[in-house]
Amino acid sequence: MNEFKKLVFSGVQPTGNLHLGNYLGAIRRFVALQEGNDCIYCVVDMHALTAQLVHEDMPSQTRSIAAAFIAAGIDPEKHIVFNQSAVPQHAELAWIFNCVARIGWMNRMTQFKDKAGKDREQASLGLYAYPSLMAADILVYRATHVPVGEDQKQHLELARDIAMKFNLDYAEHISRTGYGIDITVGNEPVHAYFPMVEPLIGGPAPRVMSLRDGTKKMSKSDPSDLSRINLMDDEDAISKKIRKAKTDPDGLPSEIDGLQGRPEADNLVAIYAALADKSKADVLAEFGGQQFSVFKPALVDLAIHVLAPITGEMRRLMDDTSHIDAILRKGGERARARAEVTMQQVRDVIGFLY
Repeated sequence: MNEFKKLVFSGVQPTGNLHLGNYLGAIRRFVALQEGNDCIYCVVDMHALTAQLVHEDMPSQTRSIAAAFIAAGIDPEKHIVFNQSAVPQHAELAWIFNCVARIGWMNRMTQFKDKAGKDREQASLGLYAYPSLMAADILVYRATHVPVGEDQKQHLELARDIAMKFNLDYAEHISRTGYGIDITVGNEPVHAYFPMVEPLIGGPAPRVMSLRDGTKKMSKSDPSDLSRINLMDDEDAISKKIRKAKTDPDGLPSEIDGLQGRPEADNLVAIYAALADKSKADVLAEFGGQQFSVFKPALVDLAIHVLAPITGEMRRLMDDTSHIDAILRKGGERARARAEVTMQQVRDVIGFLY
């Protein structure tokens, strides 16, 4: 093998209800990436402990994410769907990466600063080391591409830094074991064990904002349920939330420049564009000059048309969880087999006896 085989990896954390932002920003892209790619999609239940240590409904939340994957169109036979804790090699590689990563790198992670808040002394070590585990999630499969939002780009850059430092620190060992691949990073040749993973960022609405505040990301943790459309919402709930979504008194502009300084209007146009697979310019060409009293009902109809089949299938799968459990179990077995190949080679490179 003279190059890394293209492999797409990503995961979703089982904390709170999945919402429209999760679907448009992540899950729908997972479905599209199945075409022509080898894909591994993970419910990152170990990461969920960084948000809240004790979960009363962890099994249900894990199944719900998997149900959303399947209902949206991910094929668990052609690709792999599993939950992270079923593959202990994630944690094993994360410890090695904890020793590779530098404190200075971790201190620059803005998400830790945001989530830990002012009282960082009370934050868990897991929250601090979260990016190291994320790097292990990706690299334990030697994945080459990860679909991420803008807020995760920094973590992916850290994964690249960790991979590069491992490759350079163990360069002689990698050559001696014969597991390396010659790559070029910048203009420098590197005999690498881990690839320089690349982000996949795109789509008309990679960052969906709150329906109540267009300057804030749509979030599971927002205390107002009106701020988000949950994937399990029925048609009445979807309609109510869109009709109550915050807007401004002006109508929709005919040009994209007219959305500047109007975050709520920009968000609703972006949501419509993403659901319809159009550009924002296309949406404004259709609705420019119209009032929100015209646009919102059209957005309601579109959202229900796209989401109702997914919601129905999710409910069907969650009514009898045996099918979801079987998918996760089989996916875990397949993922463990791949991850163990990597870990056997990493142990050889490091010099662990096993």
